[in-house]
Amino acid sequence: MSEIYDKIGFAYDTTRKADPEIIRRLYHHLQLGVGSTVIDIGCGTGNYTMALKQYGLTMTGVDISSTMIDNARTKAPDITWVKSDATILPFEDAAFNGAISTLVIHHYEELERPFKEAIRVLEKGRRYVIFTASPEQMKNYWLIEYFPKAMEASWVQMPSVDTVTGALRNVGFSIVGSETFMVQADLKDFFLYSGKYKPEMYLDPNVRKGISTFSSSALEEEVREGCQRLSHDIDSGKIYEILSKYSSINGDYMFVVAQKD
Repeated sequence: MSEIYDKIGFAYDTTRKADPEIIRRLYHHLQLGVGSTVIDIGCGTGNYTMALKQYGLTMTGVDISSTMIDNARTKAPDITWVKSDATILPFEDAAFNGAISTLVIHHYEELERPFKEAIRVLEKGRRYVIFTASPEQMKNYWLIEYFPKAMEASWVQMPSVDTVTGALRNVGFSIVGSETFMVQADLKDFFLYSGKYKPEMYLDPNVRKGISTFSSSALEEEVREGCQRLSHDIDSGKIYEILSKYSSINGDYMFVVAQKD
């Protein structure tokens, strides 16, 4: 996983920003007060870490990518940034009042080892909030029309909700609940389905570079041909017909909230 994000980390902040609504939901689900300590596991360049600090939380960011951590440290030297694998966190037991992981767990080789570390470093009675997507949700992304192989590779990699909640329970978490998240037209963080209402975004190579599906799962030929067809459909207006075929009945992404009892 580190190779993927070392590769895209240099230009990551060009298109990846902390989205205000996602920040609000993370903060809401953590249920913590000012000064509480929170670990961001898989923090990337620290956009959500820094945003939650603005809510008065004492944040620590952890990522396996040196490039990501170096970028984060440059942006916010007052936050603790640690390069570490999620399966071997260098912190004492019960060191934190809360934990988050944002669009990262699909990169884990398996879930229970990193989840064991998350529950170990979390204080009893506190929450671990995960922002992710499910295969069921991803199969309703209209991107399938243009990049079918890349999308299939992505949803195969993405653990199902049952797999995630099962792994959390297996290591000792209880599941507080889950909440679906619908992409809005003003989304600030350009992750995979951020262009749900703005198809032209995917024609920008800088946007694609910041999305792991395109930077690691997609074949160049498929991306080139898919972008050509997408550009043609945007110009002709056919894109609206394509978009109307796909429903977000299951939501586009979701929050899973677990608690250490």
